[in-house]
Amino acid sequence: MEIINSTEIREFILLGLSENPQMQVILFQLFLVLYMSTVLGNLLLIAAVRTDHRLHHSMYFFLSNLSFLDICYTSIIVPKMLVNIAISSKNISFAGCLLQVYFYLFMGETECILLAFMAFDRYIAICTPLHYNVIMNTVSCVRMICISWVIGCIISSIDIYFIYQLRFCGPVTIDHFFCETPSLLQLACNDISSNNIVGIVGGSILLIIPVCLILFSYVQIFLVLVKVGSRRYKTFSTCVSHLIVVTIFYGTATFMYMKPRYSSTEVTDKMVYADKLVAVFYTVITPTLNPVIYSLRNKDVQRAMRRLVGPTACNPNR
Repeated sequence: MEIINSTEIREFILLGLSENPQMQVILFQLFLVLYMSTVLGNLLLIAAVRTDHRLHHSMYFFLSNLSFLDICYTSIIVPKMLVNIAISSKNISFAGCLLQVYFYLFMGETECILLAFMAFDRYIAICTPLHYNVIMNTVSCVRMICISWVIGCIISSIDIYFIYQLRFCGPVTIDHFFCETPSLLQLACNDISSNNIVGIVGGSILLIIPVCLILFSYVQIFLVLVKVGSRRYKTFSTCVSHLIVVTIFYGTATFMYMKPRYSSTEVTDKMVYADKLVAVFYTVITPTLNPVIYSLRNKDVQRAMRRLVGPTACNPNR
């Protein structure tokens, strides 16, 4: 079979989550509700942090940046999927596919680093509270945010460069609901060992190292809490929210990106179904749950959100 250079391919075909018309209607309604909830919930959280002066410190600064990343992350994937279902089209241009890959990797990899910095913030707040305002000052927080974005940009650029070097000889059908990297690599006709190496190195930087830092931070936090008893359990409640988010995000991302990558002939239907299900969690479910998880366990955020809704919401007795 003649091998066609990747730059000559004009479009891919996304099979989506289901080819059943009735199921597609259900999926459209479900993902539309989830997407609107993600955007509104995270925008509300950002607005609450910006308008309430009591939330103007590092933890909520990181949290508002996480919400912004979640909005961008899910907006790269879900709107295109909804449009494809609405107009009964499964096509995505080659350039559009690569752009989708680049930006969702960019946002996802940036979030990996940001979650590690959020754990470091909680470590400083609980283990060295007297030095918290000195260490986690505005300049330091801005630097950490910039480092997250720069690392995400660099690694995603390397990823997309190696993907662009691949050749595709058909079929151009991606058995997924977006241009997800492992699914795209399965269509490559030439050797993807370089992509596997880049994936392992990138995964180590973005998954293994941050997870180790997060585990170290929370082990130290736990040891401090054991010594001081219940005096700081209110502070630790914010850590529980972060741990839930970290577990969902890193767990699904590790399953998807740290496993071996196979060619299309080695992939089974069960593997494809599992990949799609996991992808729904880290692309749609997690960004939707993040503002809920953080606000449910944080009275300050709840209070700020109620003020945004209106005076009636602030006083439930009225």
